[in-house]
Amino acid sequence: MFDQDLREALEAAIGKLGHSVEKIDVSPPKDPSHGDAATNVALVLAKPLKKNPREIAQSLIDALDLSADFVEKIEIAGPGFINFRFAPAWYDAALRDVVRGGEAYGRSESHRGEKIQVEFVSANPTGPLNVVSARAAAVGDAIGNLLEATGVEVQREYYVNDAGQQIEKLALSAEARFRETEEEALEIPEGGYHGEYLVDVIGKIVEETPAVRDMSSDDRIAYFKRAAVDEIVVGQKRDLEAYGVEFDRWFHESELAEAGEVDAALEKLRASGETYEKEEALWLATTPHGTNDDKVIVKRDGVPTYLLPDVAYHLNKFDRGFDPVIDLWGPDHHAHVAETHAALEILGVPRERLEIQIVQQVNLLEGGKAVKMSKRAGKIVLLRDLVEDVGVDVAKFFFLMRKQSAHLDFDLDLAREQGEENPVFYVQYAHARVASLVRFARERGYEVPSPDDVDLSDVTSGAANGLILLLAEFPMLVEGAARAREPHRLTTYLRDVSAKFHAYYHGHRVVTDDPGTSTARLFLSQATRNVLRNGLTLLGVGAPDRM
Repeated sequence: MFDQDLREALEAAIGKLGHSVEKIDVSPPKDPSHGDAATNVALVLAKPLKKNPREIAQSLIDALDLSADFVEKIEIAGPGFINFRFAPAWYDAALRDVVRGGEAYGRSESHRGEKIQVEFVSANPTGPLNVVSARAAAVGDAIGNLLEATGVEVQREYYVNDAGQQIEKLALSAEARFRETEEEALEIPEGGYHGEYLVDVIGKIVEETPAVRDMSSDDRIAYFKRAAVDEIVVGQKRDLEAYGVEFDRWFHESELAEAGEVDAALEKLRASGETYEKEEALWLATTPHGTNDDKVIVKRDGVPTYLLPDVAYHLNKFDRGFDPVIDLWGPDHHAHVAETHAALEILGVPRERLEIQIVQQVNLLEGGKAVKMSKRAGKIVLLRDLVEDVGVDVAKFFFLMRKQSAHLDFDLDLAREQGEENPVFYVQYAHARVASLVRFARERGYEVPSPDDVDLSDVTSGAANGLILLLAEFPMLVEGAARAREPHRLTTYLRDVSAKFHAYYHGHRVVTDDPGTSTARLFLSQATRNVLRNGLTLLGVGAPDRM
């Protein structure tokens, strides 16, 4: 609320002075004693206007048209920052807006008309999902939620890489496991898959299609290429659904080849004039477009490298009308970012149309030391094992507490805590505390009042202003987190809201013998509950009423 109102007032003031600024930044100052909001717009104007920023700041203040009911005090600070202190009437209006907004508070239509695809997880269909995939699932789904909260039409997509060498090795590994079940010895190929999960996969395939027993080894391997992938994907879907993450589409790489799109992409690259043959392979001249060296797109045996179907896949996305496209990739794909951008740029696709984010590694810690949790899948640390251990809400919140581009140490000891030391429980407990207060108030004959019928002077006189200001920031927080694709901002914010509410609760009895005091404080509590619920929902985390 405050950022939009101040931006509009500042934009009008700048216009009165005959100037303009592309972007006006308004945000809370780091030190609350400096005010409720601050802007650096005078410093931004200083260079083009060749004037002292403090002089510009004073001119802007003189030109501002702000009601005394809105701003109580305006000051120039430091080299030219303009600090604003809001009036009690502003706090009153802000608090009513939070409750009036209900479940829609924080949402906007600011990006209506945009159509964005978020592709995430997309683990190879060669085994169960691990904790890096669990982190990517939490991040990708939260980014989708944030974008939707700003009016974007979002499609969540999972890319099933069901072609290539890893699928060949999966089929050979499946055949080896099958032969083991028949008490025959067959060594798993080099670079194959040793996890015990393959025993379960083969068991289900044989149970559903007993005829595989009578196939030749070659026919069985060919059958396993599809059947093992399908069975593993079923397990991945099941794990993700239990995790509360669903996709609009599961897109198989094989669809591209079957539709001729890989061949079409190859012809477009040839037509660009930036391919050449060397050592019996076809190369793409990506070096002029930012890579360290050129890349092979078709090997000497005529088989495409991974880059060619990747190009075809992204062209397919753009043809479906998504702009931009957001890809979340694992840490082992970092080297592929530059060459993917380069190949698409050769085809005339601007880099800003494809946003690639690397979701970094997860280290599970127990007693301060790295641990392996899986009981049955070799060295794989499974998503399902983690969820079984700490729960969906805790897992997601912990994965979202740090920016996805940073390595994450996941403290299992802290995650297992059931008290306020656990940041997830700390936030959820604040929400449950308000629900408990509302139940208790009803027993005493009080209800949360209507936004149009309540005297809020008790809570807008100073003691709760820090909390109200924080609640009023929520729409701006959602907008900024969506724009930056950074859901971790929300976890930090919700912990701050919870801390301020817990502090207010401990210092001020909410349900008292005085009806006016009680209803005003209940109203403040309900506003807090709205923001906590809406924020947790955007993270894909539950907001319980009882704990």
